[in-house]
Amino acid sequence: MPQLKKRSWAEPFKIKVVEPLKMTTREDRERALRDAGYNTFLLRSEDVYIDLLTDSGTNAMSDYQWAGMMLGDEAYAGSKNFYRLEDAVRKYYGYAYLVPTHQGRGAEHLISRILIKPGDYVPGNMYFTTTRLHQELAGGTFVDVIIDEAHDPANLHPFKGNIDLQKLSNLVEKVGARKVPYVSVAATVNMAGGQPISIENLREVKTFCSQHRIKVILDATRAVENAYFIKVREKGYQSRSIAEILKEICSHSDGCTMSGKKDLLVNIGGFLAINDKDIFEEARNLVVVYEGLHTYGGLAGRDMEAMARG
Repeated sequence: MPQLKKRSWAEPFKIKVVEPLKMTTREDRERALRDAGYNTFLLRSEDVYIDLLTDSGTNAMSDYQWAGMMLGDEAYAGSKNFYRLEDAVRKYYGYAYLVPTHQGRGAEHLISRILIKPGDYVPGNMYFTTTRLHQELAGGTFVDVIIDEAHDPANLHPFKGNIDLQKLSNLVEKVGARKVPYVSVAATVNMAGGQPISIENLREVKTFCSQHRIKVILDATRAVENAYFIKVREKGYQSRSIAEILKEICSHSDGCTMSGKKDLLVNIGGFLAINDKDIFEEARNLVVVYEGLHTYGGLAGRDMEAMARG
């Protein structure tokens, strides 16, 4: 596996804001658990001293992002923050069209409603819970086509998020390409412990799908992290920047759903980005019903600005 020169142990940032935490005793924690019926999702945040539930939305934003939040344009239509976010998505992800949503699952809902018909099949490299549910609510059936190595914790395959092309081909041959509206590709794969996909595999998936007129929809929630793994592990990418690799990842897809609460380091926000104008037009109409007008998608202007800067 290629090795990169390691940087200094010193972190390239300084902490400017401190949030106080409540110190708890064992008795406090036992009482809180009993009161919650031993359901950790019913615990109060203030009773959890070390919270390892998720990274989603728990990020510390930069001073640049906080400064941008003071520039929120809260106009109902045509917020300037939307256009700044649109420009940022085009620059770093490369997609033509953008529909903001309150978070990633809003984008999952839109793409599922638009592309999936009852009786369709949606192959993917494992799934995220809300992604699969939106696919099923639209009448589709999820089919796992991740490589077998992903199910073996002891296996050291560098890209355990990869799609098994033979499994994908077998499914298309069995049900027919017209029953497969798109392949759902997560980068990285949440359910597989954050395992990445490789550019080589994604390129092969896109080539196969193009031959069968099947779209590739990326879950780009942690695609920046995936780009880092590619830089470290995939031959030929050590000299490429993370930004260059990210854009290449996205170039092998037709669109993406995105939760900004991870890589974009914000507390709320997401988007659907797509290259197909017809899908965009349909999503732009549909988002008004479920999220908000197409230039805010359920978000305040300040939150779109924070995403654009993140």
